[in-house]
Amino acid sequence: MNKTDVISKAGKPGYTGLTRIIKATGYSWQGLRAAFKYESAIRQELLLLMIFTPIALLLDVSHVDKILLVASLVLVLIVELLNSAIEAVVDRIGTEHHELSGRAKDIGSAAVFVSLCLAIFIWFMIVM
Repeated sequence: MNKTDVISKAGKPGYTGLTRIIKATGYSWQGLRAAFKYESAIRQELLLLMIFTPIALLLDVSHVDKILLVASLVLVLIVELLNSAIEAVVDRIGTEHHELSGRAKDIGSAAVFVSLCLAIFIWFMIVM
């Protein structure tokens, strides 16, 4: 074990302080790159975010409304990232059909759908 390795209270080796933050940032960046590379839904939602964020910022609405408009789009992306993670874990376990695997994927998809409905609702209520 290196001097930088520390055993956490959970009994797992890990980093602490600034080193932990730097490592976590690197892992997060790897995750974003992998999601962009392998998940078409992520690419589509990032495109929507890039198109609609400037629109939201140019609208003649309050700052709070602008924050809500952009945040609703970011929320869709966050939920899609979580859904993609769930799908990756399920696929890692096995590709054969299993009721629980299907349920996990369906529930993740439902979460994305609900976040999209929320974003549409927010945009409709503020813009219309």
